[in-house]
Amino acid sequence: MSPFIESVRVEIRTRQYSLQTEKSYLNWVRAFIRFHDRRHPKELGNQEIEQFLNHLAVNRQVSSATQNQALCALIFMYRYVVGREIEGLSYAFTKAPKRMPTVLSAAEAQLIISHMQGKYKLITALLYGAGLRINEALKLRVKDVDFNHGSIFIFRGKGGKDRYSILPRSLVEPLRQQIEKSKQVHQRDVGDGFGLTSLPASLIRKYGNAAKDPCWQYVFPSSTRCQHPHDGYICRHHIHHSAYRKNLRQAVLKSGIAKRITAHTFRHTFATQLLLNGSDIRTVQDLLGHSDVRTTEIYTHVIGSRFGGTISPIDIQR
Repeated sequence: MSPFIESVRVEIRTRQYSLQTEKSYLNWVRAFIRFHDRRHPKELGNQEIEQFLNHLAVNRQVSSATQNQALCALIFMYRYVVGREIEGLSYAFTKAPKRMPTVLSAAEAQLIISHMQGKYKLITALLYGAGLRINEALKLRVKDVDFNHGSIFIFRGKGGKDRYSILPRSLVEPLRQQIEKSKQVHQRDVGDGFGLTSLPASLIRKYGNAAKDPCWQYVFPSSTRCQHPHDGYICRHHIHHSAYRKNLRQAVLKSGIAKRITAHTFRHTFATQLLLNGSDIRTVQDLLGHSDVRTTEIYTHVIGSRFGGTISPIDIQR
């Protein structure tokens, strides 16, 4: 790795950005440098940044979100590594089109779940039953499931916010069984001389061998051990997103439902079903972890409650 790329990595880790953001930013910085024939970013300016972003939009036809991500990476690099603010750029952040979320009926959600097996079925049930994001479900640790109070603790969800959500009664026993499987995996790791869980960067120095405590283990552990990407110790991470996506895709195909369905679709469906069943929108907001109730209100549009019982003219009997 070049000294410059390593300096970008150091700045990202100093500001405690996520590993996913680190990978993304480094990839965009490398792509920017390669696009300009490996010239050093200090030699480049606004014109070169605009050329690169136009290339992404016109030639690679990336989405607005991807364009914005690339621009964020370059602004970060220039601000914190090169030491220069990017001003007067004739290229603003692109505005993503507003789309209504895809939602399922209760029957459709249950149908897809019925075509899944084992831990992947349980993960999908948590997305639908507790309104979790896929990252939040995969990152659940044993200590986060409170069977006594019927709640799930979400540590550092989107925006770094902690919150609680409901623990569906129908998932209590499946979760107990999955946690027992997780503990058995952990016991084998300890027996092999390992047993450390994957922790956010540098926390291993704070917790030490306490990271071998069963309560810190992931509810859905990976099938293999790995080397921690920041701190280098051997640990066990949670199962990978790609494994879940593959299983979900297969279940959707088997269900025959002709909708574009992702893991997030079940979170959307959780919200709409709560509102349809009479839950207060503020309660739904808290369960979803939205900072602004206006974000939650989009689901009232999805279920059509904004029309206040208006009847279509074609349905009026004359």
